[in-house]
Amino acid sequence: METRRLGRTGFAVNVIGFGASEIGYRNVASATVEKLLNSALDAGLNVIDTAACYDTSEELIGAAVGHRRSNYFLFTKCGHASGLPVADWTPALVELSLARSLRRLRTDYTDLLQFHSCVAATLRNDDLIAALLRAKEKGLTRAIGYSGDGADALYAVETGVFDALQISVNIADQEAIDLAIPAAAARDMGIIAKRPIANAAWLFSRWSVGAYEKPYWRRLKRLAYDFIRSDPQAAVRTALRFTLAVPGVDTAIIGTTRPSRWSENAGFAADGGLPREKFDAIRARWLITAKPDWTGQR
Repeated sequence: METRRLGRTGFAVNVIGFGASEIGYRNVASATVEKLLNSALDAGLNVIDTAACYDTSEELIGAAVGHRRSNYFLFTKCGHASGLPVADWTPALVELSLARSLRRLRTDYTDLLQFHSCVAATLRNDDLIAALLRAKEKGLTRAIGYSGDGADALYAVETGVFDALQISVNIADQEAIDLAIPAAAARDMGIIAKRPIANAAWLFSRWSVGAYEKPYWRRLKRLAYDFIRSDPQAAVRTALRFTLAVPGVDTAIIGTTRPSRWSENAGFAADGGLPREKFDAIRARWLITAKPDWTGQR
């Protein structure tokens, strides 16, 4: 699989990584997670992204592949107390949350520790930023990042503090292509695309679409791309390859609960980003259709 350099971190990451929110929130059986992650690692996966607040996700990852820690880059996030006896977005929380994450993940360091979708006002707390920097200085994380969207993400980039940016970008969410990604790339930040296939929201009916997918479902109805009316797998392939063609994107994080899905997604990405003509057509459709409130989705 193609690898790309994750900005100034220097990490050589696969263009497709594993997003672990679903395995945590859906209470997936540990045996299923063990099969899913080990088979993906065997097939070449080298990025796993999770968060302290993804329910049982960190514990499941630690139990399944903690013994293979040298085989993958491990990203997690902090900021929400998620059961710890301290307030959100405090220096004490950063330290306690990271310590808990390391125990759960069965490791003594993360490769990337990210602030998880806080607003710009929170990032103006120098003590909070200092707590994240101390974790890096102590070797508890090799790099630090920000995960979020919109003007808050741009502010995070402009602080110059973070090594990487994780942001929503896909066929139904293109604000970042003009707003934050160019600024991040100019600073040699690693750029991680979240929600890279727009949650395949076009595959849902009006009655089955969930609240998380609904903004994209509504946008895609208006965007009316021809390709999403084609074979579902072909449409997913096109959507993913669009995201991988966005200038600056280093890796795209996709979640699943199915052991076979990562290899399928890797196959979709095998041809790399979309050709320029097809990429530009999707961009053009977005630019003439998108409404002012079609901002980046968390």
